[in-house]
Amino acid sequence: MTGENPTQTANNCMTGAEIVLHALRDNGVEHIFGYPGAAILPIYDEIFQQDDIKHILVRHEQGAGHAAEGYARSTGKVGVMLVTSGPGTTNAVTPLQDALMDSVPIVCLSGQVPTTLIGSDAFQECDTVGITRPCTKHNCLVKDVNELASTIHRAFRIAKSGRPGPVLVDMPKDVLFATGIYTPPSDTAAAKACRPKVEDDIDQIGKAIELMANARRPVIYTGGGVINSGTEASRLLREFVDLTDLPITSTLMGLGAYPASGKNWLKMVGLHGSYEANMVMHECDVMLCIGARFDDRVTSRVEAFSPNSRKIHVDIDPSSINKTVRVDIGIRGDAGHVLGRLVRSWRALSRNPDRSRLDEWWKKIAYWRERNSFAYEMSNEVIMPQYAVERLYALTKDRDTYITTEVGQHQMWAAQLYGLEKPHRWMTSGGLGTMGYGLPAALGVQIAHPESLVIDIAGDASVQMTMKEMSAAVQYNAPIKIFILNNSYMGMVRQWQQMLHGNRLAHSYSEALPDFVKLAEAFGAVGMRCERPADLDGAIREMIDVNRPVLFDCRVAELANCLPMIRTGRAHNEMLLPGDTVAGATDLAGQGLV
Repeated sequence: MTGENPTQTANNCMTGAEIVLHALRDNGVEHIFGYPGAAILPIYDEIFQQDDIKHILVRHEQGAGHAAEGYARSTGKVGVMLVTSGPGTTNAVTPLQDALMDSVPIVCLSGQVPTTLIGSDAFQECDTVGITRPCTKHNCLVKDVNELASTIHRAFRIAKSGRPGPVLVDMPKDVLFATGIYTPPSDTAAAKACRPKVEDDIDQIGKAIELMANARRPVIYTGGGVINSGTEASRLLREFVDLTDLPITSTLMGLGAYPASGKNWLKMVGLHGSYEANMVMHECDVMLCIGARFDDRVTSRVEAFSPNSRKIHVDIDPSSINKTVRVDIGIRGDAGHVLGRLVRSWRALSRNPDRSRLDEWWKKIAYWRERNSFAYEMSNEVIMPQYAVERLYALTKDRDTYITTEVGQHQMWAAQLYGLEKPHRWMTSGGLGTMGYGLPAALGVQIAHPESLVIDIAGDASVQMTMKEMSAAVQYNAPIKIFILNNSYMGMVRQWQQMLHGNRLAHSYSEALPDFVKLAEAFGAVGMRCERPADLDGAIREMIDVNRPVLFDCRVAELANCLPMIRTGRAHNEMLLPGDTVAGATDLAGQGLV
């Protein structure tokens, strides 16, 4: 089989289905994640007749979307998902919204009933454009086969340009059967949305440099925008931190842009961020925010957020500037471009800023660091979840490792304790907080990086939502490792019930968990279980060495809480720290579990 169908003629006349495959090739697509159905069978027929684009058959359309997200975030490329009409499309809504909130570039190709049946409540019909309009960066219905290629080309450009995001192209079945002319990418005019401003405002850059050069309590606060800008942006960020000696923190989505081993690293900021990061954010006099959007998980009570600082906000999306937090200097631009300008402008200063002006600030930071806010009480009888993540990190940090997560306590422990040294190695659901994200995302990452170690740090509740994708991992020999911190609870739900609802644990305990070892074996994967701290290192090494998909059931302390934590309506300097008594949980304090 070859990439070109012999029915294609010299004048680029093809069927709509052939056009779709040709457009994917011309946009550099190597893998697509999908699930067949009646409306898209013409595309599947074309997929069957070629072998240069690999199709990964998932078990649910939500899995296709999260796999495409993992693929995109680990490679910097656009991920592609293929779904049928009706329920195929509605099942795709969750990953589309997830990608929208976390700025992940994916293209969703959806089938639709024939144009003659649209609006007639035909079998497996839904208003795809209407349903997905709020959860995509752009979407459209293609009714003319001659517009199909140009529409797909624009979809890829829109998904990747500016603030990345999901784009959906809806294709009626008769359009896929029809014959039309293929338009190459070079002949497709770029939409206005594909030409965002990426250059920075030089005057604003100068003002920002002046603020930072004179600051005595500065901080750099980064987000996923630095990751999205590419590896060069992360390199420039590291160079700028070295030049300025400014402390740096990050949102959940920005982890890895600056190395966790860096001497200026304050660890993650926000709801479950470190004490030093949150105290620095509260007491700083100048804040440089690059590629983050001041979301509620970071700001908490907005009117009490960093009350005495001058704020500089760099973002490629102008709607994000002054949206939540009023700033003193707003710079619209791509993070990499702006960081390059900041580095050059700092080097061009006529007088090097005196680093001694930061001495007292660094002394304060050292004092806050001594609090060791990620500390926990070790046990020789039961595996503490924090210890499990620490040992996983210690035994995998020197390997070519990618980490995905589900959503909940385990996600926060992973963010706190798994040190990330490089960008594009951390895939998690931030804005939408989608339980079930991590397993299919790990599949997508493994398909993109077949020789790498890919680990999903999971929770026993979250992982069950998309567990069926273990079947896809087995089918495609994708040796993903699903490391489940099994505490028998919806851990974060239980923690909030304990703290805010009088410890009334309504429906947060899982009374009928599956036997994960037997479940893995039923899928044709490898199942493992570990219950004792003394056995953990050996079990993790065994998991790593298995060249097959693994479900690792790590039994951890059931009532451990994820701390530190900024409680609802509190400022950053009012954190709940390890050792503090949790309201409604005095019985747990004596066990060292809060």
